[in-house]
Amino acid sequence: MKALIRAAVLVAAASLALGACSSGGDEDSASDDTNGGGSGAGGTVAVAYDLGGRGDGGFNDLAYAGAKAAADAQGAEVTESTAKETDTDEDRAARLELLAQSGADPVVTVGYLYATALNEVAPKYPDTWFAIVDDATVEQPNVAALTFAANEGSFLVGAVAALESESGKVGFIGGVDTPLINEFEAGFLAGAEAANPEVDVSTSYLTQPPDFAGFNDPTRGKESANGQYDSGVDIVFAAAGGSNAGVFDAANGAGAKVIGVDSDQYDTTEAPLNEVIVSSMLKRVDVGVQTFIESVADGSVEAGERRFDLSTEGVGYSTSGDLLSEETIAAVDELAAQIRSGDITVPTTVE
Repeated sequence: MKALIRAAVLVAAASLALGACSSGGDEDSASDDTNGGGSGAGGTVAVAYDLGGRGDGGFNDLAYAGAKAAADAQGAEVTESTAKETDTDEDRAARLELLAQSGADPVVTVGYLYATALNEVAPKYPDTWFAIVDDATVEQPNVAALTFAANEGSFLVGAVAALESESGKVGFIGGVDTPLINEFEAGFLAGAEAANPEVDVSTSYLTQPPDFAGFNDPTRGKESANGQYDSGVDIVFAAAGGSNAGVFDAANGAGAKVIGVDSDQYDTTEAPLNEVIVSSMLKRVDVGVQTFIESVADGSVEAGERRFDLSTEGVGYSTSGDLLSEETIAAVDELAAQIRSGDITVPTTVE
């Protein structure tokens, strides 16, 4: 298991490095408007990003990496569009309309906030394939739902936190209090308690819907983390998108530790802040997006949900930086084996 997870981490890091190099520092490559123009030999694939856009060090970057890998293999180009905090469902629908009208096929939407817009737009373009990451509510014959067992990956880093904590107090910070992020919390709580039944877990969310700014507010992330560290928590799992940067800053200032999310944030965060990131919950959005685009190209694509879980290496945890003890890694790998075998069923909601 350890070897498989390390391999997955290396693949993700390589994909992200490719994405970073291809962007060439061009800020317009992930602007608020669609861009990219023109079709390569294999046409154009489009990515509509969630809040934070490309450069978030998380699932937006992973979506780009997966799209870029698939597009390069097909001789296609990638066109991109990024959400704004002020966007309405009408704004998101207009963005998807522009991408579809430009001839992009397929179109990948990153994040559940696109669900309403996609339900409106997809029927207008029946010959275009769409995918949505992190949502399974859009039931259209030309829409694939790419979901990830965040509860299983979060269970593993919950165990990491409990085993590595010296104070016996660990914390969870969610960006926005939604069912999706609740799934991260549920897995984290279950994993921490499985590793140490006496562990004390603190939980906080940065914002409540309809305020989704919690996914892109490092200042608020830092304030929340400082509150937890001041209370004696020594390891925090942050599932807060772009707000994670503030949590990392707080951990560095407090001499504490943090667990990242989605990508291997030890590799995507500059020193010295990466030295406080003992692990990350890996959500392989790059694999999901690349698999979807390839299936469109070869004609095997199917509408409906495809869930990527621990058994398919769709989720996992990182060990970059060698900041975890061998005992912790062995214990967490054993828990992972029990999840894959069905001996452990990880909850998706907080009980």
